[in-house]
Amino acid sequence: MDDFEPRIIGFLCNWCSYAGADLAGTGRLEIPPNLVPVKVMCSSRVDPEMVMDAFLRGADGVLIAGCHPGDCHYDKGNYFARRRFAVLKKVVESLGLESERLRLSWISASEGARFQQVVKEFTNTIKTLGPNPAARETLL
Repeated sequence: MDDFEPRIIGFLCNWCSYAGADLAGTGRLEIPPNLVPVKVMCSSRVDPEMVMDAFLRGADGVLIAGCHPGDCHYDKGNYFARRRFAVLKKVVESLGLESERLRLSWISASEGARFQQVVKEFTNTIKTLGPNPAARETLL
């Protein structure tokens, strides 16, 4: 399993986390290529169905990243995301997946190094867990 390279879907808030990812890229920080970023307007807009669909289509991990609590451009969006995430983790576990395959992180637009750190840590966690056993399809 040493050659296993996980496929990770990252739902990134347009205003903070996506900008943090962009800062990491322009700063030439080394980021594992395992993450496929998906820009969403707010972390609260990540529907649980989107997360479950990603797992069923072969994603080995899903990262949801948004603005720090209190800094949401939509007032309380990240608080909604945090509550939804807590329930979603239980749903993931009930389906027989490890809850560590799903991660929520707060990353601001000025935290390119934090984005790099989160992606590296999450990629290593998923490498340790191995391939997604619930995958029904294989992502490109």
